[in-house]
Amino acid sequence: MFDDPNLVSAAGLVPIVGLAQQAGLGSLGDEHLSVPTDKGANAGLKVTSLVAGMTAGADSIDDLGVLRHGGMSRVFERAYAPSTLGSFLRAFTFGHVRQLDAVASRFLTGLGDQTPLVAGIDEPDSQVLVDIDDTIIEVHGYAKQGSGYGYSGVRGLNAVLATVTAGQSAPVIVAQRLRRGACGSPRGAERLVADALAQVKKLCADPAAVKPLLRADSAFYGHPTVSAAIRAGADVSVTVRLDKRVKAAIATIDGDAWQTIQYTDAVFDEATDQWISRAEVAEIDFTAFTSKKKADQVPGRLVVRRIPDLNPSANHGQATLFDTWRFHAFFTTSTLDTVAADKTHRGHAIIEQVHADLKNSALAHLPSGHFCANAAWLVLAVMAFNLTRAAATLAGDTPARATTATIRRKLITVPARIARSARRLTLHLPQDWPWETDWSDLFAQVCGPPAPATT
Repeated sequence: MFDDPNLVSAAGLVPIVGLAQQAGLGSLGDEHLSVPTDKGANAGLKVTSLVAGMTAGADSIDDLGVLRHGGMSRVFERAYAPSTLGSFLRAFTFGHVRQLDAVASRFLTGLGDQTPLVAGIDEPDSQVLVDIDDTIIEVHGYAKQGSGYGYSGVRGLNAVLATVTAGQSAPVIVAQRLRRGACGSPRGAERLVADALAQVKKLCADPAAVKPLLRADSAFYGHPTVSAAIRAGADVSVTVRLDKRVKAAIATIDGDAWQTIQYTDAVFDEATDQWISRAEVAEIDFTAFTSKKKADQVPGRLVVRRIPDLNPSANHGQATLFDTWRFHAFFTTSTLDTVAADKTHRGHAIIEQVHADLKNSALAHLPSGHFCANAAWLVLAVMAFNLTRAAATLAGDTPARATTATIRRKLITVPARIARSARRLTLHLPQDWPWETDWSDLFAQVCGPPAPATT
């Protein structure tokens, strides 16, 4: 029978919401959101309810009912009904979404102050990597405002994200934007890059000492995006399309300039201290956007990776007399050597894991027919992602790099029974919980007694 008023299904929300409060989520919502009428009342508490529900696994408005069961009302002050939260989201306009972006930015800064979320970003030898890419969130039906068929051929809405990775920390989302499904990838990327790099500076104790590297694929190779990064004090590493000018530059690379690299099926030869590989890299000086006036041109290098083109359909099972190469080139302004620059650029694929992580949690759906409600949902999903990641950094090294689903399974959706004694609440969690130590570390750092005062 469903009759126990003292059970909760997600005891991990206690330290999670406590951490959100310490980072100022509720007060930031009250301060910056001006959603009109009674639907916007208590904005901070409604934002906290939405983020907490997403952290517990909600991927639709109806799922937010997970906050209203058993002993949840005894653990938390108040959780709004899903219908109330849905009305709150549908009252958003584009301006309110931008206000929520401001909340998300300040909330991330607060999380960085409370936890080692971006540990290593201020270390002298740390490489700060900012990645930007977009993804299509599939929707069904014609009732979704702004939905359409984009480059993937899937009907959906387009979400563009920017992440930062420093040292050994996991990626953290520093900027986000929802766009109509049929828009091109670089649309609005200039503004997003500026916002992302500004946020990275806020996460640094000494912004002047940090020079981020912006990585992107060929869709973002354009003067607006690259120049925005350079104006913000960052280097760039952007894949280029193999147009006539790039092909001509590759053709001028000397045959002795190619270096073998660690790649698929590579073997390291200790005798010669080098890799035996079919993949090779080389570089050549290159000036981007020469069609622009000289002040807008960007000098840098073209780093090229080539691998043999082993196409059985073309060779009909016979070996070719000469190697035919496939070339992959990117433009960079960094000072890394050729091999290091290529390896670093290939790491851009890490943002695809962030896309998959979000789609496996709060972004499994865009729940509203209103575009601005879905845009707000994206921002809230990003806040839930960063909050989950920040909480995991307090629970040890292993959870800190796990996916959101793994963190939720180990630290958040932990069943518990509430007992009251001497006006104190006690959470009784399962015996022999495999991740008891990690959960206890998180709880102690967020909800434990304050550190002793020092003189």
